[in-house]
Amino acid sequence: MTDAPVATVLVPGPAVSGPILRLTEPLSFWGGVDPVTGRITDIRHPEHGQCVAGTILMIPETRGSSSSSSIMLELIRAGAAPAALVLDRVDAILVLGILVAREMGLSHPPAYRLPRAAMAELAGIAALDRQGRITCLDALPEQPT
Repeated sequence: MTDAPVATVLVPGPAVSGPILRLTEPLSFWGGVDPVTGRITDIRHPEHGQCVAGTILMIPETRGSSSSSSIMLELIRAGAAPAALVLDRVDAILVLGILVAREMGLSHPPAYRLPRAAMAELAGIAALDRQGRITCLDALPEQPT
């Protein structure tokens, strides 16, 4: 296991783990992510076809849309949201979708801020605790049955 820097908690949530999906370019969730499946649908995006569902989604920055919050909320409602959202440049509109889900009583991913340079050091599978500590793992932890 490798320890990484501690991320700043933006929206608290449960401890989570999942494969890291680090985007190499900014992404607009409106028109760029399928709100039902979580697939990246923007054909110009380098990660086109990848699925954000269940991942530790690391986004250095987004490409703005005032509708990103609604797409995040739809991802959460559809069970296709990332396990956690990790941003360098905080997108308040995108994070708003998580806050709305929380207010609606929906299970929601936590959101964190982590500098881009720290994101670049992480790969594979990660676990994030409630305080924002990130640990890279060799495999996903077993889920209780």
